[in-house]
Amino acid sequence: MWYITMHLTSLVFLCSSAFSCILLSLTSLYYNSVTMIEWEIMTLNSSSVVMTLIFDWISFMFLGFVLFISSMVLFYSGDYMEGDKSFNRFMYLVLAFVLSMGALIVSPNMISILLGWDGLGLVSYALVIFYQNEKSANAGMLTVLSNRVGDVAILLSISLMFMAGGWNFILYSSYMSDSNLLLMKCLVVMAAMTKSAQIPFSAWLPAAMAAPTPVSALVHSSTLVTAGVYLLIRFSPALMGSEAQSVLLIISCLTMFMAGLGANFEYDLKKIIALSTLSQLGVMLSILALGFADLAFFHLLAHALFKALLFMCAGVVIHAVKEYQDIRCMGSLVFSMPLTSTCMNLANLALCGMPFLAGFYSKDLILEVAFMSNINLLAFVLYALATGLTVCYSFRLVYYSLTGLFNLSSMSQVNDKSVVMTSSMMSLSIGGVTGGAFLSWVIFPESYMICLTFTFKVLALALSVLGALIGYLLNIMSVNYSLRSLKSYSKVVFMGSMWFMPFLSTFNLSHVSLKTAGACMKVGDYGWSEHFGGQGLYSNVMHQSGYLQVSQNSSVSIYMKSFLFWVIVVFFIMI
Repeated sequence: MWYITMHLTSLVFLCSSAFSCILLSLTSLYYNSVTMIEWEIMTLNSSSVVMTLIFDWISFMFLGFVLFISSMVLFYSGDYMEGDKSFNRFMYLVLAFVLSMGALIVSPNMISILLGWDGLGLVSYALVIFYQNEKSANAGMLTVLSNRVGDVAILLSISLMFMAGGWNFILYSSYMSDSNLLLMKCLVVMAAMTKSAQIPFSAWLPAAMAAPTPVSALVHSSTLVTAGVYLLIRFSPALMGSEAQSVLLIISCLTMFMAGLGANFEYDLKKIIALSTLSQLGVMLSILALGFADLAFFHLLAHALFKALLFMCAGVVIHAVKEYQDIRCMGSLVFSMPLTSTCMNLANLALCGMPFLAGFYSKDLILEVAFMSNINLLAFVLYALATGLTVCYSFRLVYYSLTGLFNLSSMSQVNDKSVVMTSSMMSLSIGGVTGGAFLSWVIFPESYMICLTFTFKVLALALSVLGALIGYLLNIMSVNYSLRSLKSYSKVVFMGSMWFMPFLSTFNLSHVSLKTAGACMKVGDYGWSEHFGGQGLYSNVMHQSGYLQVSQNSSVSIYMKSFLFWVIVVFFIMI
């Protein structure tokens, strides 16, 4: 059982590294120390091309969380991927993924950050197409091409940052005025939007669910999708007061609302959780656009704990119900899988912002600060609606999968037997309960001063309760109203398909090029080039050889015709 030994080794190594990083983060925070290491590679037009590493409390804390979640995911994969013929390849890819994220976290330089940024894009493509079929290939292509837009934006921002005299955005970002290098700020924001799947680049995030579930747990909690948020947290001093900040606010609020709305019409278990990730990324980027980068980082870490737990629970459920992912094929799992159901409910309640769980400390503070900020009515309404929709789809998921009617076949054997998977889930459950309180004490030793009226103070709680009631009761009554829903089919398709984002990102972008290529192929390859090329030459030769073959047959009529032809020719010559 070599894979068990491998996973125990990875668990011990990554866990010890994670706790070491968290201790170093606390030390760095206490002494307010920052360590930077630079290797000068070359000098180009008086600007030094350097490989830079930064070690402060932010990078240590985030790296510790990434390593801790990665250790749990790799240990969990030992049972989840058992028997897979490409298990070894899977392990190396996941470790390369974690290494790329680590390189991105400790890079404060636009050039050195490319090592982790491009590494994440490349390895994510290899992981999405891990199960080699047509659906995975399409999802991987959509993922990698969407992320390449952000890679190009980073490359362009590197050239524009020449104007600042160097590429170290930690040092130079605070000196960039609102009018200076606005294009570079917009490019960095666009790069972050592609990695964090904001509108109009949202289609790749649910499509990336074609990857194995342990990869989804890692991608959607602390690695790929959080890279854009982390880049903007580091870049936040340059965004203060710029037009890019206002654009980011409205786009992130729209993404938050769109993802919450789409999750209420989705039936794929993993896609529901993916859309919840998209909604929370909108929360992080919206509060960052309001100027509170520390709150965005707080929610980034708290969200990583319970989202990885939620995906792990989804993986156990999918394994137990014979690889079904449709939540309508589940039901009453709370009786046969009590431990998994407990962890799943815990993660769902943390996602909803249940008091004293991990999500409450960050999400409630974000909502209060947003309501207290100088935002317009549209952003306020989107915040309120997204909060209610989050609780709505969470309780809808609980109804369909855990407490609803039993819809499994009689041959399904549903239980909590796997010790490896449940032990890693229990470890993350502890983080899901205590992580928010720990982070709030560490990051905010002096709490925010919140000045709100009683109505606004209880608004988040009231929206959560209302969303829970709608999400649970409406789905209980949905059987009686299933026929009526056909009348509003077009509206349901619009709201449930992320506002047609997958269609706009795939077919409409390639329609013109495919149509032009089809016309060129029809006129060129199948047209004139065929007529004068291989097929035309072949048909002409066959046609002429047919005449030659007929002429060589021993036929009296042919002999008489040829004799008559030569007589006429000689006659005309004699004349």
